[in-house]
Amino acid sequence: MTNRRTRPAPRPPEGTPPPAELARQARAVLADAVRVARWASPSPRGGKSHVEPGPDGALSAAAVQRASADLDLTPPQVRAGWDRARLAGLIELHGDRTRPGWRLRAWDRDDAAVLRGWVALFDAWSIVHPAPDGIPATAVAEVVEAVPQVLSLLQLSAGPVQVPALLDLLEQRVAELREERCEVPYGPQPLPEPATTPATPAASLPLLLDWALEGQAAVGALTLGPGLATLTALGNWAVWVKLEQICVAAQSPAGNIEQSAEDMLRGCARLTPGPARAEYRAWLAARTVSSAVTELLEAARGEDALLRGLAFEALRVVGAPAESGVRAAADDSSLRPYALLWLAEYEGADPEDAHEILTREESTWLWVDTAAAVADHGETQLLVRHLDAAVQSTVPALLEEVQAIGHPRTVQVLVALAAAHPDPALAKAVRRAAFQVHRGGV
Repeated sequence: MTNRRTRPAPRPPEGTPPPAELARQARAVLADAVRVARWASPSPRGGKSHVEPGPDGALSAAAVQRASADLDLTPPQVRAGWDRARLAGLIELHGDRTRPGWRLRAWDRDDAAVLRGWVALFDAWSIVHPAPDGIPATAVAEVVEAVPQVLSLLQLSAGPVQVPALLDLLEQRVAELREERCEVPYGPQPLPEPATTPATPAASLPLLLDWALEGQAAVGALTLGPGLATLTALGNWAVWVKLEQICVAAQSPAGNIEQSAEDMLRGCARLTPGPARAEYRAWLAARTVSSAVTELLEAARGEDALLRGLAFEALRVVGAPAESGVRAAADDSSLRPYALLWLAEYEGADPEDAHEILTREESTWLWVDTAAAVADHGETQLLVRHLDAAVQSTVPALLEEVQAIGHPRTVQVLVALAAAHPDPALAKAVRRAAFQVHRGGV
């Protein structure tokens, strides 16, 4: 058994409301966003969307006016609701089409989906509430990176905190970040030029702290009073969720969390589904979603069929944020069956019925790819039992279609199956098929 250095996951803050109450509060924060998303989405009966977003995803002035009249919201409220709906995954843009996101479809019945949507908004607070004009981008980035420590102090205080205390902490954290990035060059260096504009003017930190606190208040994470800031129940819970993710990441087997996607998947190959999913979550918690999805899909494009299947299992753990990447992967013939199954399950299909969305050719290609994974990493009897998973009703029909499918591992799979099968006559037929594919015949 692998030794682990573990630490207990943080407990929810004392007095944290139950999930149903947190979800109620999250629904209240996103109420306008949900109304705008439902207004903008096509009818479930195949109707057309009310809007055709521009290239930047923004609503046109005409659409804003229509929504304002239909929903009895002001134009700024409509624009804010639209932006929040996009950030929270309530609506999705596909070219010039708008469609409801999975969270919108589950909004009234799934508290977990609501809370995930709110956390997505919470993570995007600096987009919801843009930084003041005239502040250097480096200064803004430093403050965004330092805000988690500010929120942690608010949580530890379990009550209102004076803004000057938060400013002291912000100044300390920004100084630490600058020191961590400092690189000392080797060899003689010219004297530095006199600085005319500091990268982060000290005078801007109070302004940026106000901006950060207002941004957190805008997404419902805290409330502001005269010179004071207090975490809301949602904000308290969100900070705990982030700490829990850090602890989960820390409990991954030594070194696995720092590995590439390919090496991480290889490390999970012998795990049962439950522990494997825990490893995927730990690995994902240490990365941005976009980089993790990109790396997993790159691993799936490799030659190892086992890693291809495991990569899509890890993408199931990612969930909704992986959708656009998986949709793009469906254009890759080697990934298409996996991507189509992932999308079918994501859109609510029963996993047992999801294979029905594959064409016969796609199902056959997937059978060969899975057989290649078994041949490379499994026991010979698993390969024999894999015959039962083929869509073809007879072995001769399977062999005929496998020869025509063009999978690059067809010959190796058939040779391995022939060697493993106990029926001499069937093994002979499989070897003949392997020879024909090898010689380029069918």
